[in-house]
Amino acid sequence: MATKASLLAELLLQERGWTEGRSGEGCMRHDLYELVKAVIAEGRVAGGTQLPPTRLLCRELGISRNTVVQAYEQLVSEGYLSATTGSGTFVADVPLHASHSCETGLQAEERRLSQRGERLLRMRGAASTQWGAFAAGVPDLTLFPHAIWQRLLARHWRRPSVESLTYSTGGGHPALRKALAQHLRVSRSVRCEPEQIVITAGIHQAIDVMTRLLGDVDDLAWVEDPGYWGIRSVLDCNGIRMVPVPVDAQGMAPSEDLLKSQPAPRFIFATPSHQYPLGNVMSLSRRLTMIDYARRHRCWLVEDDYDSEFRFEGRPLASLQGLDAHGQVIYMGTFSKTLFPGLRIGFMVLPAALAEPAATLLSELFREGQLIQQAVLGDFIAQGHYAAHIRRMRQVYARRHALLRAAIARELGPEWPVASQDAGLHLVLGLPDAVDDVVLSQSLHQQGIIVRPLSRYYDNPATARKGLLMGYACAGEHVIEDGMKNIASAIRAHSKSRSC
Repeated sequence: MATKASLLAELLLQERGWTEGRSGEGCMRHDLYELVKAVIAEGRVAGGTQLPPTRLLCRELGISRNTVVQAYEQLVSEGYLSATTGSGTFVADVPLHASHSCETGLQAEERRLSQRGERLLRMRGAASTQWGAFAAGVPDLTLFPHAIWQRLLARHWRRPSVESLTYSTGGGHPALRKALAQHLRVSRSVRCEPEQIVITAGIHQAIDVMTRLLGDVDDLAWVEDPGYWGIRSVLDCNGIRMVPVPVDAQGMAPSEDLLKSQPAPRFIFATPSHQYPLGNVMSLSRRLTMIDYARRHRCWLVEDDYDSEFRFEGRPLASLQGLDAHGQVIYMGTFSKTLFPGLRIGFMVLPAALAEPAATLLSELFREGQLIQQAVLGDFIAQGHYAAHIRRMRQVYARRHALLRAAIARELGPEWPVASQDAGLHLVLGLPDAVDDVVLSQSLHQQGIIVRPLSRYYDNPATARKGLLMGYACAGEHVIEDGMKNIASAIRAHSKSRSC
């Protein structure tokens, strides 16, 4: 038996000097467990081999017997070893090493992603860096009123109810739904009651739930072109076929042929108050046309109210949903732009008959929670902190928007094309046709300047316009001027290299 102990000890010690520099019985036990498991899984100790008693092995390794006993017990519980009182401890007689080698030797074909997984990765649009000049669609997180939020959060954590610590099954926290309904009625002219609101983990989840609830595989959806990549990703994964619809100065612009074509779409996705990415505002006549089309063809008109709170001149525009008298508009929003993206709270305002089914589907698929965060947000809105924060940030973003436009005019000339509607968190800087906006954005990213190529937002690369999406919200005023100098220099360099 001493020979068996010596052989196993030698195998373990050959791995590395695993007892050197270690302290603590828990650490030693874990390392011993991992090393014995590896020796067994790799087939260096055959199935059915009897292991040495713990007293002998601990003596050979120079560690406590308790450490060896606990490691053995863990390996027995996981099936690597078997133990019989009075007989000893044995290596499990199963082909563990075969399964181990198969796992590490999978062929490329066996690891192949699904077709929709491949498509999703090709169409991904999120930048690897989500903060800094000039990241589009990101608010200034340094100006969030942390002290107020912390005070409200502490109050809810002081004596949390059992209900606030379990799953959310009713469409969201009642206090948040009530406060949000009041806010939307006043600020966005949305016609809704709290019972029509379903709280989600953002726009992506809202679209996912809604298309699963109301759509079937191969249903059609009109989407803006250019448009938000996230909508396309979710629709593609849910088997919804997309029809790109051009965008003009008045917003989504379906042609006469498209309006008359059959079958009609199941969904129409639009960002009427501030089109993403171009920033255009859908005209009243276009809004009424879209609502009438949705009513006549019984399709769902999905309104993504993207960063509509930040309008620098006059009041924010009324919602599309507020014009709808037939219950065909589904209104969606998020707090990612007005508060902070990591909050992961969004919402849907649904026709009354759809709210309960949507809440049930959301619960069944995702087992929602975060009710304390929702309660804090409800208080934040109800006590006026949300409206005050928006007013403050609207002034900050208006100032940065003006500074960026002035810097563009100074560096590139007053006639340089800029798509902006004095609203939102970003603008689009036009580029000459000779400049590859994808290559340019990659070059700028290497300099620490985060911009997004406009052409990537188009369905058809052949008709895509060239440009850069430039977010000014999280670009401190002190970096806007220097950043724009670097961008202008890069544009001139790329224009010169393409012309040579």
